[in-house]
Amino acid sequence: MTTKLWGGRFTKSTVEWVDEFGASISFDKELVEEDIQGSIAHATMLKATGILSDQEGTIIIEGLQDLLREAKRGKLAYSEENEDIHLNIEKFLIERIGPVGGKLHTGRSRNDQVATDMHLYLKKHVKKIVELVKDMQLAIVEQAEQHVETLIPGYTHLQRAQPISFAHHLLAYYWMLDRDANRLQESLERINVSPLGAGALAGTTFPIDRNLTAEMLGFSGIYNNSLDAVSDRDFILEFLSNCSILMMHMSRLAEEIILWCSQEFQFIELDDTFSTGSSIMPQKKNPDMAELIRGKTGRVYGNLMALLTVMKGTPLAYNKDMQEDKEGMFDTVHTVEGSLKIFAGMIRTMKVEKENMAKAVSNDFSNATELADYLATKGMPFREAHEIVGKLVLHCIEKQQFLLDLTLDEFKEASVLIEEDIYIVLQPKTAVERRISEGGTGFSEVKKQVKIAKTRLGI
Repeated sequence: MTTKLWGGRFTKSTVEWVDEFGASISFDKELVEEDIQGSIAHATMLKATGILSDQEGTIIIEGLQDLLREAKRGKLAYSEENEDIHLNIEKFLIERIGPVGGKLHTGRSRNDQVATDMHLYLKKHVKKIVELVKDMQLAIVEQAEQHVETLIPGYTHLQRAQPISFAHHLLAYYWMLDRDANRLQESLERINVSPLGAGALAGTTFPIDRNLTAEMLGFSGIYNNSLDAVSDRDFILEFLSNCSILMMHMSRLAEEIILWCSQEFQFIELDDTFSTGSSIMPQKKNPDMAELIRGKTGRVYGNLMALLTVMKGTPLAYNKDMQEDKEGMFDTVHTVEGSLKIFAGMIRTMKVEKENMAKAVSNDFSNATELADYLATKGMPFREAHEIVGKLVLHCIEKQQFLLDLTLDEFKEASVLIEEDIYIVLQPKTAVERRISEGGTGFSEVKKQVKIAKTRLGI
């Protein structure tokens, strides 16, 4: 005879290795606080509706509150025999308060119970992640504010394109993160819905009050369809999708930081806190934390694809496949929260090598567009100006010079429209400063961006 809480219909016990394969307590114990909070709300509702007597309800609620205190101190010893967090808590409760603890499960199923736990868990962690995103944004703004007039080559195709403000480059990531925070914040509308009381799939015959439990747990409403309530994992998929985009943005910046740290660039130096050395090469200072974030992006993508694959063939309502929804969710939460904390610190403490950046924008052809624009402002069709400047660049390459090394006579050979003021126009600082179209890299526009960013962050 099986000793399982659900074992009345069974005449045999599962063998140990089958129990191990099917159990989820090794990972869903992370839901312990949410599980007990949901049970307290459920028991309070059962008492309020008269489904439990006042005495029964009080005993159960007090027993659960004791368990919650122990859970927060890490004092509960879970058993794989009891499969999951729900049965473990119920077994603890019955052992402490006696058979009345078995009345806790009246009017609900593990199906709506686990869904409730995950809604509560994600609601808490999405709010935390949004705050961590904002802290990373703040770190970006703090650096940007110091480097409005620090110049860096802007790239397309990883080829130098035009000089830009380093602050402008950093703030591009601020705005990516701003969209990430908005997406996560908006997802709370779909996370903050209560499935509790949907039962296994069809509701219950007991006169429960689903709105009361939803209110007690801080949900804004309830699922309108019991089948949907227990089988919906869209809110987790949306979370994993949002986190994948967020990690992609961090990975892009991580890639740039890795490049900027290299001997070939030497644009920044990371603080020792966020770097490691080599076991064989004493001179090395490796940007390991940036590399790890770049690598961990793949596991977050994998968690999204895993759950999409699990859900694509599951008929209504609950299926055991859906037990696979948790580990990827937990892993993504830990990965994203850790990555954001690391990145904020990495940005705040990095040293910007302004002189090396300045050399980079002086010894290249990233000011070529300025010359083309200069000719266009004097009435020359831009396409013709583009060709003339291209030939001048080729001339400079052949002579191992840059545009600012050309004499005025050489410029005039290319076009009589070029005057002596070209030496001011082609200065990298001038090139950046003059780009004052809205959202451009001109210093005045970048200062506006910083101001807007600070206002949005409430500082």
